Amino acid sequence: MSSLRLPVMPPVAPMLAKSLPRIPDGALSFEPKWDGFRSIIFRDGDEVEIGSRNGKPMTRYFPEIVEAVKANLPERCVVDGEIVVVVGERLEFEVLQQRIHPATSRVSRLSKETPASFIAFDILASGDHDYTTRPFAQRRQLLEQALLGAQPPVHRTPATTDHNLAQQWFKQFEGAGLDGVVAKPLEGVYEPDKRVMFKIKHERTADCVVAGYRVHATDTESIGSLLLGLYSDAGELMSVGVIGAFPAARRRELFVEMQPLITSFDNHPWAWAKQEEGTRTPRNAEGSRWAVGKDLSFTPLRPERVVEVRYEHMEGIRFRHTAQFIRWRPDRDPKSCTYEQLEEPVKYDLADILSIKQL
Repeated sequence: MSSLRLPVMPPVAPMLAKSLPRIPDGALSFEPKWDGFRSIIFRDGDEVEIGSRNGKPMTRYFPEIVEAVKANLPERCVVDGEIVVVVGERLEFEVLQQRIHPATSRVSRLSKETPASFIAFDILASGDHDYTTRPFAQRRQLLEQALLGAQPPVHRTPATTDHNLAQQWFKQFEGAGLDGVVAKPLEGVYEPDKRVMFKIKHERTADCVVAGYRVHATDTESIGSLLLGLYSDAGELMSVGVIGAFPAARRRELFVEMQPLITSFDNHPWAWAKQEEGTRTPRNAEGSRWAVGKDLSFTPLRPERVVEVRYEHMEGIRFRHTAQFIRWRPDRDPKSCTYEQLEEPVKYDLADILSIKQL
């Protein structure tokens, strides 16, 4: 960011949120929780830089956002928001992930085939003014003014102080690919890298088949994660996600418990995963940029054990995030663990969300 000449340069690290089980009461502003790449955009005239949550620059991956920023944001500013990709009537995080690619030619092609949008939800500086010490209620008004004439693909996120409306948004907006609601204290200042906001995300449960395991990175006789499967309508066991947050002692116990279930790939539903030793990777496994360099080999298990897990929402045929263990289900027939049990949110047109004005 050193090339930019903004007189005020807030830290790159974004303000974070801590999870709550339900929408809280109080003097709060509520917003949809967008499912994309958290980004802080710095603009100084024709110079634009896009910072990510982990501090890595993302400017080169989104040339269309750079041009949209020049056309829609103030001449000199710092704006916090989310980069998303819209396909049809909903957000598609899987498509957004494909935008992170080392080849310039691919980045250029995808910027036209699957163009991204920027959803602004906070303004940290403009011109000579630092807004980070001002309460959020003021920053929201300043954001409204700064983006008054903004055109797609730059949008201002809807916001409301109405608790009942926030509850309605929480239920409706999931159908457009959003994953919950964010609550911000109206009097709160911007505190980088601190969890002073609140996020309320969807949580559901599913009974899944345990189809394999990976050993722990520091202990080869300890479970790192269990691989989960669900049966498709065609009767094929699909890789749907993993669980792995077990205490150290339980990891070692699980390793012992899983040994009698070990089978060969020739006798496993994921027989197609048999490759050279040490490179076995289930189809649709974590093959995104986030897993680059990660050992995805696994030990196949006979699909006989069923586990109930907690998940937030789906991304295609897989859980969007790592699922959480709830309990074993010895009473369930593994073949009964199908996609039919998953709750399907009612579809909601994303365009309707983006057209909502501040309430």
